[in-house]
Amino acid sequence: MQTKLRKVGWVVVASLLWISPTFAVSQRAKAQKLQLKVPTVEIKGKTYRVQYTGTASWYGEQHQGRKMANGKCFDRHKLTAASWYFPLGTTMRVVNLKNGQSVVVTVTDRGPNLRLNRILDLSEAAAKRLGYIDQGLTSVFLYPLTSFQTQSAHFDLRLTSPLAGQNVAQYDAPAVAKPM
Repeated sequence: MQTKLRKVGWVVVASLLWISPTFAVSQRAKAQKLQLKVPTVEIKGKTYRVQYTGTASWYGEQHQGRKMANGKCFDRHKLTAASWYFPLGTTMRVVNLKNGQSVVVTVTDRGPNLRLNRILDLSEAAAKRLGYIDQGLTSVFLYPLTSFQTQSAHFDLRLTSPLAGQNVAQYDAPAVAKPM
């Protein structure tokens, strides 16, 4: 009788342990649906979230001179980053949430390992600017900086030379003397 009671007890405990995490996951999913929409930005034809918060690490001397994903050699003294979430060449501002310092970096490599739950690997120079070399990891807030494609203005001679038949003197500005 006691063995049957023990077995029933184990079944009840196991089912409660199984139901509890499942319930928590479903509640988390509902909470995420209720959150406000995160602003997005389009970079090179893909849509990305505008703001990210997570853990960043850094890498330096052990990777010096190794080939990066963009085909160039890694230089730990440049302000670069490795990310799986942004396209290569994306410029972003990274803010250290512990001390408020920020730095602008360019994504030049892929990483960190996705199993490590980190969103960014920074070069040694960027980590120094953010002030977390000694800790190794820090909480960061990052967002991509949008690039603007500009074109030079068309040069129009009518804007710089007087029109025919007009007096050139009307374009001269009188000098103003400063009172002493």
